[in-house]
Amino acid sequence: MSNDDSASAVNAAAADIVAGRTVRLTEAARDQSFANLKPRDSATLILLDRSNNEPKVLLGRRHERHRFLPGKFVFPGGRVEHSDRLMPIAAPLAARDTERLMQRAQRPSAAKAAAFALAAVRETYEETGLMLGAKASGAVAAPDGAWAAFVQAGVLPDLSRIHFVARAITPPRRPRRFDSRFFAADIAAIAHRADGFVGPNAELVELVWMPITEARQLDIPTITAVALEELQERITAGMSHDHPVPFYHMLHGRFVREML
Repeated sequence: MSNDDSASAVNAAAADIVAGRTVRLTEAARDQSFANLKPRDSATLILLDRSNNEPKVLLGRRHERHRFLPGKFVFPGGRVEHSDRLMPIAAPLAARDTERLMQRAQRPSAAKAAAFALAAVRETYEETGLMLGAKASGAVAAPDGAWAAFVQAGVLPDLSRIHFVARAITPPRRPRRFDSRFFAADIAAIAHRADGFVGPNAELVELVWMPITEARQLDIPTITAVALEELQERITAGMSHDHPVPFYHMLHGRFVREML
């Protein structure tokens, strides 16, 4: 087989893998009989432990009483809030990530791009007690709520250590719709840990560190499995900020994968 033939075979195999992801998302069981809603901006953070040969990711199991994804294993995350635009930072996002976060966004700005990443950091703290960032060198003013806890701990979010890895929009006519940005960060970015955030009466009843290949076998939403596959490819490519970011959304009744 010639080099050209080998390259063509590799490209064809890669295309089949991508096609398989969009098919799985399209065919995932869902009730689309609800009134159509505008997707709400949300953000998710995938924490990575690459201290061993096989990278591990942190997932939390949602409480069974939740109406949304009860009992599923998910990454920490949630809706973007206005206060996320107001939180000072230790360092900004990579320029390429900022650029990609502004693509296909309403009223795009660097501040809005940063707010997506900040929401992922805040939600991770609220759900797990893990604070990502860098120690602050002086007094800092911050919004109320979870961000006040960062100031009390002397931590400022360090967005330079966060990678934008995927984006996905919930299909139309679902009871809840999100325009979700998936981020990833190494556990070395954790600056502070607090207890009491996970348990039988919390949003997440347990946290687990799992190798990526094993995590895909848990009871996880289809988009979570796809995000893990995209992350694995990014890790293999060296976790470069120049690596393209996939954007999954439904078009004419089928999911498509657009690269940002």
